[in-house]
Amino acid sequence: MKTALVTGSSGFIGYFTALALLNSGWRVVGLDCLSDYYDVALKERRQSMLNQHANFSVINERLETPGTLMALFERYRPDAVIHLAAQAGVRHSIEAPRSYVEANLIGTFELLEAARAYPPAHMLLASTSSVYGANTEMPYAETDKVDTQMSFYAATKKATENMAHSYAHLYDLPITMFRFFTVYGPWGRPDMAHFLFTRAILNGDPIDIYNHGDMQRDFTYIDDLVASILALIDAAPNPNNPVENDSLSAVAPFRVVNIGNGTPIKLMDYITAIETACNREAIKTYHDMQPGDVPATWADATLLHNLTGQRPVTPIAKGLQRFVDWYRDYYKI
Repeated sequence: MKTALVTGSSGFIGYFTALALLNSGWRVVGLDCLSDYYDVALKERRQSMLNQHANFSVINERLETPGTLMALFERYRPDAVIHLAAQAGVRHSIEAPRSYVEANLIGTFELLEAARAYPPAHMLLASTSSVYGANTEMPYAETDKVDTQMSFYAATKKATENMAHSYAHLYDLPITMFRFFTVYGPWGRPDMAHFLFTRAILNGDPIDIYNHGDMQRDFTYIDDLVASILALIDAAPNPNNPVENDSLSAVAPFRVVNIGNGTPIKLMDYITAIETACNREAIKTYHDMQPGDVPATWADATLLHNLTGQRPVTPIAKGLQRFVDWYRDYYKI
C-alpha cells in the first residue's frame, strides 16, 4: 500500500484530497495544526470524519516547527506528498504578514529539507492563481512571466514556487506546483465569498460587493479540483518527456499546472446563482476595490488536460446549490 502525506489535511481542500486518496486505496498521513484562522470546530469535524478510516493517521503540529516534518518523513517514508498547508487569504496577509512567512516560507522550507533527506516519488505543492498578480493578458498560462504579485500572500506563494524549483534542480526531486483558481464547495472556508454571501443572504444581512461588482473569477468546484490533484500524482515531471503546452523547467524535474475551469464568471452572475440557491435576494452594498485584490482571473487549463485528460466541468449553479444545501444542513437553517 502506498503512503501519501497530506499537509493541511483538516483544511477544506486537504480534507477532500485525503478522503479521495483513502477511497482510492492509499494510506494517508495527515499533518494539520488546527489553527484558529477560522472556526476550529469546522476543522475538527473534518478531521474526525477522516479518523473513521483505518488507513488514516494525523499529527496535529505546525509544519514550521523544526524537526516535525523530518521525523514524519523518516517514520512514514511517503511515496507522494501533497502540500496544502498554508496561511491563506489575501486580505489577512495585510493584517498579519508574519504568519505567512512562518507557515508558507519556513513551513515549505522544512518540507523541502525533509524531502531532500527522504525523497518521495513525487511532490505536489499548492500555489495560487494570485501569483499572476497584475498580469492583464488572459487566460493566464503557466508559462507567463509572474513578477507582479499584488498581495503579500501571493508573494509568499510565488516564493515557494521558486524555493521548490531550486530543490528540484539541486536534489533531483520531482515537483509539481499547482495554481488553484478560487475553489468552492461544501465544507469550504468561512472567509471565502460563497460562504460569506450565503451566510449573509440567509441571515438577511447585506453583502459587500467590491469594485462595484465589476469583477470576474475562474471558479473551481472542489470535486473537480481533487480529481485533478489525484490525476497529477501519476504525472511526475520528467524533463525528457514533455507534453504539448508544457511548463517543464529546462533544468529540473519541475512544472507548474493551473487547475481552473477556464471559464471566468462575472461576480454579479455568481451572486445571482447564490441568490437562486438560497431562494432569496441579497441586500447589496457596493464598495471600491480592496487593497491586494485583482479584478479578474482566468485559467488556461490546457496543460492540465494534456497531462491528465481532466477538465473541471461542474457548472457554477450546480456547485453553488450543493454548497447552499450543505450550509443549510450543517448550520440547521
